[in-house]
Amino acid sequence: MRARLDQVIALLKGDQGADRIVPPSGFTVRLTLFTSAAMAFLTIFALALSLAAGRLGTSWGDELARASTIRISAPPEQMQEQVASVLRLLEQTPGVETARALSADEQRELLEPWFGPALPVEQLPVPQLIDVSETSDGYDADSLRLRLQAEAPGAVLDEHTRWRRPLVAAASRLRLLGWVSILLIGAATGAMVTLAAHAALAANAQVIAVLRLVGATDGYIAQAFVRRFTLRTLSGALAGTLAGMAALLLMPSAGDVEGLLTGLRFEGWQWLLPLVVPPLAALVAYIATSAAARRVLGGLA
Repeated sequence: MRARLDQVIALLKGDQGADRIVPPSGFTVRLTLFTSAAMAFLTIFALALSLAAGRLGTSWGDELARASTIRISAPPEQMQEQVASVLRLLEQTPGVETARALSADEQRELLEPWFGPALPVEQLPVPQLIDVSETSDGYDADSLRLRLQAEAPGAVLDEHTRWRRPLVAAASRLRLLGWVSILLIGAATGAMVTLAAHAALAANAQVIAVLRLVGATDGYIAQAFVRRFTLRTLSGALAGTLAGMAALLLMPSAGDVEGLLTGLRFEGWQWLLPLVVPPLAALVAYIATSAAARRVLGGLA
């Protein structure tokens, strides 16, 4: 543990002589900075997508689990009578918390996205909808359907189960896809840093040979490359993280309309999660560069 701590301190502190081994500019520098910034930017969005999908799946599951609808189709002269019968029946049904018939304005609002705001609900044979909210214990759906057939033949019970299951499943898979994307981004970052480190080490093969002649150890040389590439990755990832967080701030908040795109921003303490991205990117760069340095220096021996 003490040895690992000393390595971290040495990595942060650096060595002015060793730092001159690694070229301060060149395509490997630009490649490392651009890759780490771009991957951190994408990680922020993948993380936000995963968290938003999780929140949306939980919300859909909670809202639809305890809600159901009864649709009544009947001639106009029988509609009020059947609605009253259904409401009386629901009042006597164990497990039903509340039940109310939707007004014409509420039904018009439900149909507005498909038919526009000027839909004459009162003049069309639109079924009457009754919103049912159940208790935590729930009700016996099969028994309620049998009673509805006897009391109101035009009434149909919709438990929202067929809507709830695919929505929750889709949200769960989208959340999983977000985490898989983060893992793939981390792997791609490690691969690109390894490529850049290989190129830098190979380009400085003659310098490394001279350093060995004057007594420099492979550990001393490798530490210089590891430090430079780790700090470059850290700075690039920090820039990409800040850019990603700024982009998320420009996204619309969820407000009263909850959806995947409107709820893509972080909420509350979740804004602290992006701060973990730069250190993790630096850790990936440290591991990748250390492995690349050992492999290349071993091949140059």
